[in-house]
Amino acid sequence: MASCSHSLISSSSFFSANRARAFSRSSPSISSGFSLCKPLFTRRNPSITVFACRRSSSDEHSPSSKLLDTIFVACTSAALSLSLFLVDVDAASAFVVTSPRKLQTDELATVRLFQENTPSVVYITNLAARQDVFTLDVFEVPQGSGSGFVWDRDGNIVTNYHVIRGASDLRVTLSDQSTYDAKVVGFDQDKDVAVLHIDAPKDKLRPIPIGVSADLLVGQKVFAIGNPFGLDHTLTTGVISGLRREINSAATGRPIQDVIQTDAAINPGNSGGPLLDSSGNLIGINTAIYSPSGASSGVGFSIPVDTVSGIVDQLVKFGKVTRPVLGIKFAPDQSVEQLGVSGVLVLDAPPNGPAGKAGLQSTKRDSYGRLVLGDIITSVNGKKVSNGTDLYRILDQCKVGEKVIVEVLRGDQKEKIPVILEPKPDES
Repeated sequence: MASCSHSLISSSSFFSANRARAFSRSSPSISSGFSLCKPLFTRRNPSITVFACRRSSSDEHSPSSKLLDTIFVACTSAALSLSLFLVDVDAASAFVVTSPRKLQTDELATVRLFQENTPSVVYITNLAARQDVFTLDVFEVPQGSGSGFVWDRDGNIVTNYHVIRGASDLRVTLSDQSTYDAKVVGFDQDKDVAVLHIDAPKDKLRPIPIGVSADLLVGQKVFAIGNPFGLDHTLTTGVISGLRREINSAATGRPIQDVIQTDAAINPGNSGGPLLDSSGNLIGINTAIYSPSGASSGVGFSIPVDTVSGIVDQLVKFGKVTRPVLGIKFAPDQSVEQLGVSGVLVLDAPPNGPAGKAGLQSTKRDSYGRLVLGDIITSVNGKKVSNGTDLYRILDQCKVGEKVIVEVLRGDQKEKIPVILEPKPDES
């Protein structure tokens, strides 16, 4: 208001000091005593224009001229004052013109994707029970955290198995910061997938859109949402830098095939979070990074959603994953390589397991303490087995109850032994 008052005073003094008169070009009744001139200034309202003109010298001392001067100065001041109140312009905007921030099309798409999918991402806290050595009181302390996402409106949450491993209790925090105790529905150690359940209102649960990972392409843009280092709901972007990679499960060492490699920043705490395509659909679960320092080095891995979907369906329905096994324990690959042979050396084949029932022989010692090697598996169903990874890969393509032909090297002889695959025993 101070700036407006100052403008009025300045305008009045200017016209009275210079004996000026303001008039409209369309006013013929007062044009005879004045000569037209250029506009002095124009307000931002284009309908108001003020002119300052000089009277002719013959009317300079006329009483009527003085009266007209006074009237016109008063009218001009009133008009200016009225225009300041009618036009909604503040003092700063009259001199500074600012343009609103505009985002590019791809930026708008990224912002929209984050806003739409953030409610589906959760924060998981892994709590472990500890006992005080002095008071013997048992209390819970956080031993880790990770990410997860809402699978359906029934309260099922999907994450990595290594996020919940060793937990005595689990807590899930939704995007609105509401926290719920979670129970384990089931998990698959071999594929590093786990399903939790929370009793939350359905209106708070927003399932993430499920996509397809079979038709992904290298170079395709991807987005990772998670909670790295405890910083909830962090978005990183990148591209698919590789397909059909293979990593080993942190829990069992069993290989996970067809893994997606991405350069989107994945750090500790991102585990279990979703990897999305540009449409906001789930294409993978962020599970591991390749980094000597433990932080993101531009090489992250995600379990493809096609693999996850089948596992989650079994866990929700049965609480476990039915996967066929031979029922053996085998030696590390390096030990077999030192023997100069290619295959999987059977260390133990329990007699109540599929391999033991079929007659596969374990490694043992004779009466003199000398080591007697067991069977060395060289192929299954005609597919070559060079190491443990090959054996796992072949078994993943088989079903429970299926009969397979296992070719073994026993001493200097090769034998083919039929084995009926059985389901993997329940994990405790």
